[in-house]
Amino acid sequence: MDYNVTLKTLPERYVASVRQVIPAYDQEGLLWEIMCRELEGQNVQQAAPCYGMAIFHDEGHKEHDPDVEIQSTVVGTYQDTEHVKFKTVPPIQIASATYKGGYDQISRVNAAVANWVVENGYDFNGKSFCIYHVSPSDTSDPEEMVTEVCFPVKKK
Repeated sequence: MDYNVTLKTLPERYVASVRQVIPAYDQEGLLWEIMCRELEGQNVQQAAPCYGMAIFHDEGHKEHDPDVEIQSTVVGTYQDTEHVKFKTVPPIQIASATYKGGYDQISRVNAAVANWVVENGYDFNGKSFCIYHVSPSDTSDPEEMVTEVCFPVKKK
């Protein structure tokens, strides 16, 4: 399957963030549960778009205990909690591909974007991440999910 890779810049964003080592990539939901639970009383306003994302801080793929950070763009200012930190993240240039369907495609999409980066004269410039445009919190049908696989890049 071919994936359309595009080059774009994500704008500066003010985000709610949770970063932890989790047992496995498919346990990322634990981080979203922490965020929801700890922000419950603050009436946090999501930005539009909210850029709900997961950033993978390890070098390469890990079978166990990956270091994962989730972020959601918010409007307004709020108090940090035990695990949720609010911060401004700078704009970043990315190469990305958006696809519809289940997470079983993630490895193929990652490979397609990484190959595009190398073949088009760019260097990797930061940690890869995924933006969840339509996530399991939005639909119970994996075929309806929309995910954007992103690699920060800079021109060689």
